[in-house]
Amino acid sequence: MTWIAPQIERTTRIGDLATVPERRMLQGWLNWHRETLLVKCAGLEPAQLARTTVEPSNLTLLGLVRHMAEVERSWFRRRFAGEGVENVFIDPGDGDEGIDGVHEAYAERDFERFRAEVAASEAAAAGHDLDETFTSARGAPLSLRWLYVLMIQEYARHNGHADFLREPGHDGPVRCPGSRRRR
Repeated sequence: MTWIAPQIERTTRIGDLATVPERRMLQGWLNWHRETLLVKCAGLEPAQLARTTVEPSNLTLLGLVRHMAEVERSWFRRRFAGEGVENVFIDPGDGDEGIDGVHEAYAERDFERFRAEVAASEAAAAGHDLDETFTSARGAPLSLRWLYVLMIQEYARHNGHADFLREPGHDGPVRCPGSRRRR
């Protein structure tokens, strides 16, 4: 039996974030965007996840999942927590930043690595104040608050890419489960 990207039960409702304290709001928006990427992949087989659908781009849904695993590790673990971890995808043929080197045979593995990086990122930030700072690669001080906003923006941008990758007429799957099309 072929592995299929699992259906996602949302843990965050945007309406529930309207009046919560700042940390819960930032964490909620980040979780919502993480889940959104997985929702856009739900129900697809590895070949569909690895298919390019918007020429001339080489972006794929699987490549976006892999890329975000790398981004999670880079920002939360390497930069914020100061862990000496290497890239998530280091095997021969894995490609740069996870986007290139996508292979449908590794889809299940890649999804598990993404989930593991999200869990590790959450652990790295847990118990830290939003005002706590770390030093960027360029030597500038950045706060955990800034990092949350950066990650929300990064996911939002790539979730927009994922919308196009699932659009009808691009030889890809028709629609994201549970999505609503505006007319």
